[in-house]
Amino acid sequence: MADIDKVRGNVTIPGPAELAQDIELPQEEEAKGPIEINELEDGGVEIDFDPAAMVAQGGNDPRANLAELLDDSILDELGSDLQSEYQDNKSARDDWEQAYTKGLDLLGFKYENRTEPFQGASGATHPVLAEAVTQFQALAYKELLPAGGPVRTRVMGKLDDVKQAQADRVKEFMNYQLMCEMTEYEPEFDQMLFNLPLAGSTFKKVYYDETIARCVSKFVPAEDLVVPYTASSLEEADTIIHVLKMSENDLRKNQVSGFYSDIELGTPNYKESEVQEKKNDLEGTSTTNKDEIYTLLECHVNLDLEGFEETDEDGEPTGIKLPYIVTIEEGSGEVLAIRRNFNAQDPLKKRTDYFVHFKFLPGLGFYGFGLIHMIGGLSRTATAALRQLLDAGTLANLPAGFKQRGIRVRDEAQPLQPGEFRDVDAPGGRLDDAFKILPFKEPSQTLLALMGQVVQAGQRFASIADMQVGDGNQSAAVGTTVALLERGSRVMSAIHKRLYASMKREFMLLSDCFGTYLPPIYPYDVVGGERQIKQTDFGPEVDIIPVADPNIFSQTQRISVAQTQLQMAMSNPQMHNLYTAYHDMYEALGIKDIDSLLPPPKQPQPTDPSAEHIAALSNKPFQAFPGQDHTAHMKAHLSFMGTMMVRTNPQILASVQKNIMEHISLMATEQVQLEFKDEIAQLQQLSQQMAPILQQQQLNPQAMQQNPQVMQMQQQQQMLNEQMESRKAQLVAETMDEYLNEEKKVLNTIGNDPLLQLKADELQLKAREEARKKEEAEDKLAMENLKLMQAKEISEDKLQQDDEHAKLRASVSLAKDGIKNMQATIKEVN
Repeated sequence: MADIDKVRGNVTIPGPAELAQDIELPQEEEAKGPIEINELEDGGVEIDFDPAAMVAQGGNDPRANLAELLDDSILDELGSDLQSEYQDNKSARDDWEQAYTKGLDLLGFKYENRTEPFQGASGATHPVLAEAVTQFQALAYKELLPAGGPVRTRVMGKLDDVKQAQADRVKEFMNYQLMCEMTEYEPEFDQMLFNLPLAGSTFKKVYYDETIARCVSKFVPAEDLVVPYTASSLEEADTIIHVLKMSENDLRKNQVSGFYSDIELGTPNYKESEVQEKKNDLEGTSTTNKDEIYTLLECHVNLDLEGFEETDEDGEPTGIKLPYIVTIEEGSGEVLAIRRNFNAQDPLKKRTDYFVHFKFLPGLGFYGFGLIHMIGGLSRTATAALRQLLDAGTLANLPAGFKQRGIRVRDEAQPLQPGEFRDVDAPGGRLDDAFKILPFKEPSQTLLALMGQVVQAGQRFASIADMQVGDGNQSAAVGTTVALLERGSRVMSAIHKRLYASMKREFMLLSDCFGTYLPPIYPYDVVGGERQIKQTDFGPEVDIIPVADPNIFSQTQRISVAQTQLQMAMSNPQMHNLYTAYHDMYEALGIKDIDSLLPPPKQPQPTDPSAEHIAALSNKPFQAFPGQDHTAHMKAHLSFMGTMMVRTNPQILASVQKNIMEHISLMATEQVQLEFKDEIAQLQQLSQQMAPILQQQQLNPQAMQQNPQVMQMQQQQQMLNEQMESRKAQLVAETMDEYLNEEKKVLNTIGNDPLLQLKADELQLKAREEARKKEEAEDKLAMENLKLMQAKEISEDKLQQDDEHAKLRASVSLAKDGIKNMQATIKEVN
């Protein structure tokens, strides 16, 4: 402190002129940059800067908020233009919103109190639409989001152990994220599947959430995503506006973190859309904290921003608009953020996609058609018929009419109770003449039948009618089962394939998000172990697809297909793999530990000759393997063939001889590999040289066929292969000669004795006769099974035809009764 005081004591305080001079010099130096500071006459300063010069001070950051670098006049004009575009695009779909809003009433979630045509008239809604929506949601949710996770992977290109391990890591990590870490995914996916059949279109938004520091996939209702009326798809839409509802506290968090500009927005001006108001009315809820909710417009647009223009090689602006994401607060019109929406490394600067469109049925424009659009009219008709039937029953059970003036009934305001007789004061005359009951009819059977036809039509369209697969005979013919599946699943199968394609697109966006924001190595814990994923695993080598089968949309259909497959395999087991057929059946039934119930067949292993002889006697398969002592095996087999049991059993003899032939082939192959060691290395080298050439051949096959280099390599490969095959044939011939000589020696030991030879011939004939009888029995059994299956199929078809005829006769009978009732009504009126 003493030293500091001494220094301060020697400081000379400058005068006003010297102070002004010292201050002006650094101002002149700072004015040489892109920012100009001009002093005004009133003592203030004017700061002028070029927006293009601000790029070097922060605009180069691809994640920078450009709203912090642009002038307020540019931001105000941009906010006003985007708000006007939002209002225009939203007004263009008013008819769609009104149709959707009115269609929500058909769900019948809220009972309607009606006063017409009389007080207390029925306000019930027929549940045909609610039933279709609920059944679709339950079916799709179970199939598309199984308990083990919705993701599976495939290896693109040539399969090897490294790529397979990479694909397995990606599959396990994504299923872990979707089912464990991304807690919002499952409930929002469930909610999306309920909204999809109603609106016809729903959306998922995949992005990296800065507030929770991970990738998310959020459900976006159709009413919250606005596109131009000229757009036919998300890819072709020039502008995509996502309407966000954000609380005041969440908005402040984003401002403090720097994601949004920290500017004053004023009081929130929250307004609910007609669709949201209708949903709240059906739920019986209302928004109470409107003064704490901001409405943000996240606009995915193409802009030519001043100071951030696209330039050519000479640095001149090209006028090409680039993709940006502009976030606006709707009430004040303030621009909160402007961020680039393209990869800085992409020379084409393509727009980064965040949204995935899920369609129920393809519509005539951008939005898809839902059940409200397709069976809304049938639902209204069924509801009207149901209410008329209920009202008719009400009026028939509680009749009304007129009474003569002067008639007094005790406690006339109270309804009569069963078994009650009430006093009446009548001035005179008959009591029947004092009352006139209006002629109310019972509920019409014709109207009831008509309502049934309308409901069946709606159920058939929505594919919720019983397909009669599970109720039928489990051993039904294959053709009948397939026909039932095809007839009852056409519409649902097409919808399921559209959902499959959209989910695949969603998983690819999630893969890009993980590949961008994950660290190079990300460790995580699972039940019973530790795992890790690499950022480079999310590459083009792995194709990420849903685990669901696009051709099978329900467990009932999967079981039916597996059952049909098993029936066909059982009809001819020699041509089919019964283990695979049974395994697929158990898998379709949802059995978890299949291997304990159905042990997999053991793969053949190299064994000694004695074990092979035991397998031959047991009629079990066995084979030769490379690296075995082939000569020793053949000698042992020749000795085994000399036994009386093998001589008299052609089946055992054939299996042993087959194994000897395998040893001869392998022995020749191994000898060729030793003799042609250099030629084999040369073939491998030629294959490596031709690999890139063959890839180019797929692009231009005609040019590559005339390439002399390719033709020369192919001829050289063919020549080397022919040399090795020729040498192998020679070795096989030499070994076969030696084998035949040894076999004759073994067979001649018994051939010299005529009695033994006669006995051997007798046993051999007997064995052949037994083999022939066995083959005839198997053929007869297969023929009987085929006849039985054909008979079942004919019987099922006949029963189906009889059922259709019965339904037709019932419909005709109902129509006749309706005509009779109408004729009786006309006579009564006349």
